[in-house]
Amino acid sequence: MATTAPSPATPNDLLGVTKTLDLLAPRWSVWVLMTVSSQPLRYAEFKPRLPWLADGQLHPRLRHLTNAGAIERTEYGPRHVTYGLTRRGAALLPVLSVIASWGDTYLEKELVANRDTGELEPERIAPAQNIDDAVALLAPRHAVPILFSLQARGTATAKTLASEAMPGYGLTAVYKPLERLAADGLVTTSGSGGYQLTTSGRALAPVFEAISAWAIAPAHESDVRRARGQGGAPSQNRSGPWASTPTRLPTPAVPATPAASRPALSTTPPDSPAWKSGDLFSHQIPARPISRAGGPRR
Repeated sequence: MATTAPSPATPNDLLGVTKTLDLLAPRWSVWVLMTVSSQPLRYAEFKPRLPWLADGQLHPRLRHLTNAGAIERTEYGPRHVTYGLTRRGAALLPVLSVIASWGDTYLEKELVANRDTGELEPERIAPAQNIDDAVALLAPRHAVPILFSLQARGTATAKTLASEAMPGYGLTAVYKPLERLAADGLVTTSGSGGYQLTTSGRALAPVFEAISAWAIAPAHESDVRRARGQGGAPSQNRSGPWASTPTRLPTPAVPATPAASRPALSTTPPDSPAWKSGDLFSHQIPARPISRAGGPRR
């Protein structure tokens, strides 16, 4: 059984990943971010793009993302307000692409009949839905610390995980999060009575690496001023420890050096992924499906 302790950089990466997942976790937050990825929108322009969003749901999401510094609210007049991505929000788009790639590869899918051939094939899931479903597996409390600990150790007992990932809690408290992660297909029991990551759990490496790199990047000065209510011209550009497992799908370049040795990242946002409306809104969003065999559940 491996006994390697987590690296010193882990706490910083862990905090950044946890906070970023908290930013993305509220329902529809990802959809709102991706909806304004191409251009700023007025409040009334969201409705045709997110028709299933009930009245009263949009404003809390916009306020949440604005307070987090991912979206900026620009007031041109009493009845002319737009919402668009900040530089910080634009820099998050490549991270969303990494999460979407993991979800598309590892989350379970229903088999549906091809309209042309009639043959069964995996259903097509919109990138935003893949991101939402992936975040829903990772955002519950204690999930990320447990996954980080297992990545660093390889195999660990429940006692070790309780002390490392849930300090201050008793041993019995770790079993419920472990059971949830096992049911979601990210953790499994080992032959020696401990726990270890599944293939899909290990494949989260580029996801956590990308999130951590974004989390430690300094905010652009203009975004900080707007977050503090100091105004400024509207943005003109709107466009770690998990480094051991390479991604299976091509993803946008994300800094991959350990947190302890990473140089300061540029504040200029990377090119935004080419989100297409057909990708984002490929189908009406269903209720979250129940668990079924074939991969980590949604």
